[in-house]
Amino acid sequence: MPLVLIIDDSPHVRKLIRDILEAEDYMVLEAEDGLKGMQLVTTQAVDCILLDLILPDIDGLKILKTFHHQGNKIPVIIVTTHIRETIQKHCLALGAAAFISKTSIRRELLQTVTRVLGLGKNAS
Repeated sequence: MPLVLIIDDSPHVRKLIRDILEAEDYMVLEAEDGLKGMQLVTTQAVDCILLDLILPDIDGLKILKTFHHQGNKIPVIIVTTHIRETIQKHCLALGAAAFISKTSIRRELLQTVTRVLGLGKNAS
C-alpha cells in the first residue's frame, strides 16, 4: 500500500486529500508546514509527496529545490490553486512529477497519484 505525504497548511485541503486517498487504500501522512514535511521525508518511507507551493515557513519551491539538490527520487506532485507557466516550468526542471489544481482536486487526485506511482492499468 503506497504511503503519500501531504504537505499543505490548509487543514481542509489535507482532510479532503486524505479522505480521497484513504478511500482507495492509500496510507497518508500529513504535514502542516514545510519543515515538518521535510522531517517526515527523512524518517518515513514515503512513496509520493503532494506539495503546496505556498506554506507559512518554507515555501514549496524551496522544498522542491532541496529535494532536487539532495537527489531525492520521491515523486512530488504540486498541489496549488494558481500556478504561472514560468513557475510550472521551474518546478518541472526541479523534478516535479505533476501538477494538480486545488479547484479540481476531486477529479484529478487519484488519476494523477496512480499515474505518477506507475500503478495504472498501463504500468508495466
